[in-house]
Amino acid sequence: MRFPNLSVAVVTLTLSVTISARAQEDRGPMAPPPKFEVKRISAEPHPGPPPIPEAEIIRRFSANEIVMKAKYDAYSFKEAIRVEELTDPGGKFSVSGEVYSRPNGERYLRITTQPESNLKLTNFTLEDVKTIATLPLFVLTSDEIKDYEFKYAGQDKLDQINTYVFQVKPKQLSRTRRLFEGVIWVDDQDFVIVKSFGKFVSESSGPGTKLPFTMFETFRENFQDKYWLPTYTRSDDYSEDEQKNEMHLRLVIRDTDFKLTAPPNPAGPTPPASSTPAKPGAAGSNSPSQH
Repeated sequence: MRFPNLSVAVVTLTLSVTISARAQEDRGPMAPPPKFEVKRISAEPHPGPPPIPEAEIIRRFSANEIVMKAKYDAYSFKEAIRVEELTDPGGKFSVSGEVYSRPNGERYLRITTQPESNLKLTNFTLEDVKTIATLPLFVLTSDEIKDYEFKYAGQDKLDQINTYVFQVKPKQLSRTRRLFEGVIWVDDQDFVIVKSFGKFVSESSGPGTKLPFTMFETFRENFQDKYWLPTYTRSDDYSEDEQKNEMHLRLVIRDTDFKLTAPPNPAGPTPPASSTPAKPGAAGSNSPSQH
């Protein structure tokens, strides 16, 4: 599987298990593949024109983005967040909660399971979880596409799904919101975004958070054979410990159990959202587990 070139090196990931494209039952999204083969490529793509005009592809998927966002905002769902240290001795931080939309449209994460941690090289807190939960949902609706430049980068096959690939870049950075810069994969039959890989950018320097993660890869999954909702995000990045040794860190966010239910009462009993660092514990595994 080829990933088109960005202004930074782009990670190419080959899925190791089959993703069913359109045969999902009403029980909800299926699990994404747990294993990846990582490569890097730097060649600039030089594809021929797509079989239909680029403008028509963009028009269709941006219209479908409106439907996707409305459906996504209507659901509550469970969210599991995991941070792994992939450098020896390694450890893991995990926490889960319920996500829903407030009346003002903002997403809210109510922690339902106390965090568990055996991190040995880094600190990760509930305040960091809050930062992750407020990362913007990447959408390219008909109202949004005017703010972006699109460069057709060819066709790619994600398992059984044939896709059109576009590089996406903001026309102008904003001080008030973070925009997306990266790559999208668009289903060539339903004209929906099924995957994105990139970063959020603004006029201020840096990724916009104090966390080390900058490049986010998001898979969308078919729900009720109608909607492609973003349900699985991961990011691999590197940081330095106190001795200036490089550490490989991985962030995984998994959303499951989508339900059309009333939002829980945020005033109800929840674990305290303090910024106290998670305390290291016993040794853990370096291998990611599937949620």
